[in-house]
Amino acid sequence: MEARAIVVTSGKGGVGKTTTTANVGTALARLGEKVAVIDVDVGLRNLDVVMGLEGRVVFDLIDVLEGRCKLRQALIRDKRVENLYLLPASQTRDKEALDAERFREVVRRLLEEEGFDRVLIDSPAGIERGFQTAAAPADGALVVVNPEVSSVRDADRIIGLLEAGEVRENYLVINRLRPDMVRRGDMLSVEDILEILGLRPIGIIPEDEQILVSTNVGEPLVLKNASAAAKAFMDTARRIRGEEVPFPNMEATRGILGALKRLFGGA
Repeated sequence: MEARAIVVTSGKGGVGKTTTTANVGTALARLGEKVAVIDVDVGLRNLDVVMGLEGRVVFDLIDVLEGRCKLRQALIRDKRVENLYLLPASQTRDKEALDAERFREVVRRLLEEEGFDRVLIDSPAGIERGFQTAAAPADGALVVVNPEVSSVRDADRIIGLLEAGEVRENYLVINRLRPDMVRRGDMLSVEDILEILGLRPIGIIPEDEQILVSTNVGEPLVLKNASAAAKAFMDTARRIRGEEVPFPNMEATRGILGALKRLFGGA
């Protein structure tokens, strides 16, 4: 993936955008890149908590945009991983405080002046101003989707908006996949999702209770854990870097969509 500024987005909340941003950003840093992760969910920030850095927040993104501090003052270096930094969102302002052009300039400075290899932007849910600002400087996107109809439907709308906004290098991260439910026809399969959305996957993350544990203690899964989800996030980061990493077996029986098609005489 050649994109250096990547927005992590979805159509709806609760699908795992922030967890994906934290883990993929940490994984890229572990693989040798200098990475900045930015929380654009103004008023509802969570990325600092998921990364265990909430106690070190002094300045935030809005302080930078409105000139109350320098960019370097707001960046928090993660002491556990070399070359990983967080730019937190404001907890006390609302999304109206965001300015797309100023944010675009902040991302440009990170990449061109501060020497970052990659900037991951944690977008707010929905398609309003927060999303538009988050996507403004991006030249690529990770669209996070759960294997459920409402999530896929909302993701389809987001993909259309990204393409209309000239964000072209877009990939799917399919999160919380449960092969047992797919086999029973109770969950959309990877094949179903790809058929509906027409976007290539770059990450397939299995349902894993260790993700909840890691977010509660503020330690991204890829730092220590050897679980299936941790490996899947590391594999996602390697694919972003252009490595040829095979996906786990995706030949599970068709999920809900396949079951419906068979029921009505389709494929």
